[in-house]
Amino acid sequence: MNEKDIRIYKIIGRIHSCITSSKDFDEAVTACLKTVLQYSMADYAAVWRADDSEVPVLRPVYWICPVDLSSGMHRSGESLVGRVYKNQASEAVSGEAVAADTALAADFAGMEIGSIACVPLGSGNTCYGCVQFIRTPGKGAFTPDEVDTCELLTYMAQTELEEVRPESHKSQKDILLSARNIHKYYQSGETRNHVLKGVNLDVYKGEFVCLLGESGCGKSTMLNIIGGLLDLDEGTLTFDGKDISKFGEKELTEYRRDNIGFIFQAYNLMPNLNAKQNVDLIAELVKEPADSEELLKLVGLSEQKDHYPSQLSGGQQQRIAIARAMVKKPPLILADEPTAALDYATSIEVLSVMENVVKDGTTLMVVTHNEEIAKMADRVVRFRNGQTYEIRINAHPLHAADLVW
Repeated sequence: MNEKDIRIYKIIGRIHSCITSSKDFDEAVTACLKTVLQYSMADYAAVWRADDSEVPVLRPVYWICPVDLSSGMHRSGESLVGRVYKNQASEAVSGEAVAADTALAADFAGMEIGSIACVPLGSGNTCYGCVQFIRTPGKGAFTPDEVDTCELLTYMAQTELEEVRPESHKSQKDILLSARNIHKYYQSGETRNHVLKGVNLDVYKGEFVCLLGESGCGKSTMLNIIGGLLDLDEGTLTFDGKDISKFGEKELTEYRRDNIGFIFQAYNLMPNLNAKQNVDLIAELVKEPADSEELLKLVGLSEQKDHYPSQLSGGQQQRIAIARAMVKKPPLILADEPTAALDYATSIEVLSVMENVVKDGTTLMVVTHNEEIAKMADRVVRFRNGQTYEIRINAHPLHAADLVW
C-alpha cells in the first residue's frame, strides 16, 4: 500500500468516526467538511441543497468561507453547481473558467478563487444537492485524484446516513441589512489593532441569527457597528436599502431610535424607576410605541410592573430590558451576551421570551459564546479572527425549553 492509499484510508477512518457519532444528516455533512479542511485538500467548502420544485433550485445550507452565500441560488443544469446536480457527475474548474461562470462570480464576490471542485451529494439513487471544495489562488488546481477523494469523502456521508432524507431548504426572506467588506481598527498607543477584517454578511427580515466566536474575534464589535454605536472604518452597511455607513451623527441617532432595540449583558435599568416606568421611558422616544403593559405581560412581569430593579431578580431585570427593546417596535433587536450573567434556569426563561420576539416577526441578532443557544437560531454565523468563517442554516431550530448546558 503506497503513501497516497494510506492517507486516504486515514481520512476515511476519520470521516467514518465523525459521521457515526453524528445525530443527523446536517451534522454529518458538517463533520465531513471540517475534516476535509483539516487535511488541507481545500481552503473552504460549501453545501448546496436542492428544493422540490419542478426545476430544482439549489441554495446553500452550510459553508466555511469568508463570504455570506445566503442569497445564492443555482437552477438545475445552470452553472457549475447546477450542472453537477443535474448530471450527478463531479466537475472541477479553475483559472479563467471560474471567472467565466457568472453565478460563481456572484456567489464569491470579493473573494479570490483559484480552483473549485464540485461533487454530487445524495443518498441511494437520489441526489439532494452538491458540495463545493474551494481553493484560493496559488494552491494549484484540483487534480483528478483529489476530486476522487472529495467524492469518496462525500460518499461516506451519504452511505452512513442513506436512510435519512434531509428536508428541502426553505428560501430566505427579504434582506433587512447587508454588510460588505467591513473593517474596523482600534488605536492603542502606537499600535493599530485590526479588529474586523472584511466582514460580509446579510441579515434577513424576521430571522433569528446567532453570532458565535471566542472573545476578541470581532462579533460584539460587528454588533455595535450594526447598531450605530460604532463607526466602521472601511466598507458599506445598508439597512432596508439605506447606506447607514454614510450617516452623520444626527442621522445615526434617528437610525438607532427608529430601527434598533438593544439588549445587553448589563441590564442598564434606571434604579429609581419601576418596571413599567423603565419601559415607558423608552416609549417616549418614538411616535407610535407599543403598549408597555402588554409588553410586560408578554415577558411575564405584569404582577411586577410596580417593582423597582432592586426588588427583581437578574432574570426579571433582563426581561424588562427585552420589553424595553420591544416597545419601540423596532425591525431589529440586537442582544449582546444577554444571558451571560444568569444561571441556567433563568437563562431559559429569558431565551423563551426572546423566542416569542422572533415569532412576532422581529429580526433578532444575538452575540454569544454559548454553542447551545445557537441551536435556537435560523442561522449560525461563526466569527474567527475578525471575519465570518462559518455559516450554517439551521433546518431544525430548537425551542429554548429544549436547550441543555
